[in-house]
Amino acid sequence: MTLSNATLSALPATVARPGYDRAALTPGIVHVGCGNFHRAHMAVYLDDLFALGEGQGWAILGAGVREGDARMREVLAAQEYLSSVIELAPGAHSARVIGAMTGFVPVEPGNPSLIAAMADQAIRIVSLTVTEGGYYIDPKTGTFSPDHPDILHDAANPGRPGTVFGAIVAALRERRAAGVPAFTVMCCDNVPHNGHVTRDAVVGLAQLQDAELAGWIADTVAFPNSMVDRITPATGPREREMAARLGLNDAAPVTCEPFRQWVMEDNFPAGRPALEKVGVTFTPHVDRFETMKIRILNGGHAIIAYPAGLMDIQFVHEAMEEPLVSAFLSRILSTEVIPVVPPVPGQDLAEYKALIVERFANPEVADTVRRLCLDGSNRQPKFIIPTIRDVLAAGAEPTGLILLSALWCRYCAGTTESGAVIAPNDPNWEMLTARAARARDEPAEWLAMREVYGDLGEIPAVADSFATLLRAVWAEGCRPVMQRYLAGAL
Repeated sequence: MTLSNATLSALPATVARPGYDRAALTPGIVHVGCGNFHRAHMAVYLDDLFALGEGQGWAILGAGVREGDARMREVLAAQEYLSSVIELAPGAHSARVIGAMTGFVPVEPGNPSLIAAMADQAIRIVSLTVTEGGYYIDPKTGTFSPDHPDILHDAANPGRPGTVFGAIVAALRERRAAGVPAFTVMCCDNVPHNGHVTRDAVVGLAQLQDAELAGWIADTVAFPNSMVDRITPATGPREREMAARLGLNDAAPVTCEPFRQWVMEDNFPAGRPALEKVGVTFTPHVDRFETMKIRILNGGHAIIAYPAGLMDIQFVHEAMEEPLVSAFLSRILSTEVIPVVPPVPGQDLAEYKALIVERFANPEVADTVRRLCLDGSNRQPKFIIPTIRDVLAAGAEPTGLILLSALWCRYCAGTTESGAVIAPNDPNWEMLTARAARARDEPAEWLAMREVYGDLGEIPAVADSFATLLRAVWAEGCRPVMQRYLAGAL
């Protein structure tokens, strides 16, 4: 039976289901981007809160602005906006159905329904999960790009925007005109200082349309920073078969690790759900948690991804089973990354590292190395390059991280060490493969990507180290070079 309110009672006893009356829920949040991570993270926290008998006025109204969002709406509408979430602990799976979403706004050109939904006074939070690359950041400057074609379109067509930021500005314009208080804009993406980045996009676009409105948004609208964390693989045949074995007929099941974390600034002038009652941490020190997570977890993903990809390893847990890869991860985290991570209130960084290693090694998640290798041109500047800069500023040598950069370059050449072709795995793949080919003979070509490296390539010690390591990787292969790094012989 298709997942629905009527079939909840027929689910196997092993599947948990909403412990509250869904009919009593009313939406207080419009969430844009209802993919796997959102449904395994924010939606789960709210489901837990509703089960406590609290916050029923904070249900989720799903939304989106892209073709994929329209497909997700069709899937979720067919099962009355219910989602199944399967937690994958080592040796054990547990399933639950969550009901925190009550509807999904039609996805339309010009986004009139989305603007109307956000302009509704009942909506007090607009939240976003639109991926790390969805914030129109100029890679050369690291700031909002007012010249992006999507932004220029919305600047010229404020009543028919194509981006989520254009829709937010349009809805805020309507609320201001009607005397309705502004909603809070809550970013749930894995972006450093995500509240500030979101504010820059919204205010920056508004400035192109109406300077007075932009000033009102800057003065009135809250953009709390947050840190989100849960490993959530993409859904494919394996995940659908897993759901079926558990008795769930869900067209879009979500699988995830048991661990989850959400840390936020408590900056919600229009009110918020009492998420602290279900494990969310509210703190003025989000930046400390964020740096810890981005440098150790996301940076750790990159550290294992590219050597594992070159070794033709398919899954992350298999990479962790390869002694050379796991030792490479451990050494870089301990000697280069953790020493430059600022202290985090109540957190031992060595214990956090051990937790990360344990999570990466979970075989049930079956996260893929290819997913970790994806979009390096956007992820390296956020997760790796800042650590290299901090290590250099501390007077130390980031040899392992520079070697990682050489391995990323070798990966972008487009073949593994066995000769297997790597399918395009970056929005800039053609440019990267061409540059990686040139860098084989002229390593400085790779570091010349200022949108990734800034001026690092102009530092002689960095340029020389990278050139030596890249040439060694091409001449010897990644294994011997990694072994020499681990032996302290580089």
